[in-house]
Amino acid sequence: MGTMTLQRRKFTPEDRLSILQEGEREGHTKTFRKYQIAPSLYARWKKKYLQEGINGLKDKHRKIDPAVRELEIENERLRRIIAKQALEIEVKSELLKKTPIATKTR
Repeated sequence: MGTMTLQRRKFTPEDRLSILQEGEREGHTKTFRKYQIAPSLYARWKKKYLQEGINGLKDKHRKIDPAVRELEIENERLRRIIAKQALEIEVKSELLKKTPIATKTR
């Protein structure tokens, strides 16, 4: 007996808009069956579109590439190191200004 797995489909904002428009023209039930989407999903897309326009149909979460994330972490680490070094230099220069240099006398 074979198992049937559902694969998550990705619809671009343009696809979602065209499905909404087709649903209005052709009829909702026919469109739901054609694209195999739930009426609740269609209703959610329609609500977001009416509230925010085409931007409402875009995904809200950003996908972050793991390599980019690693670079961001490394960048933050390097910024902390630079800040620490700059603070050390500033403190040393202030100490040198306050410390009188003794003149050598013979």
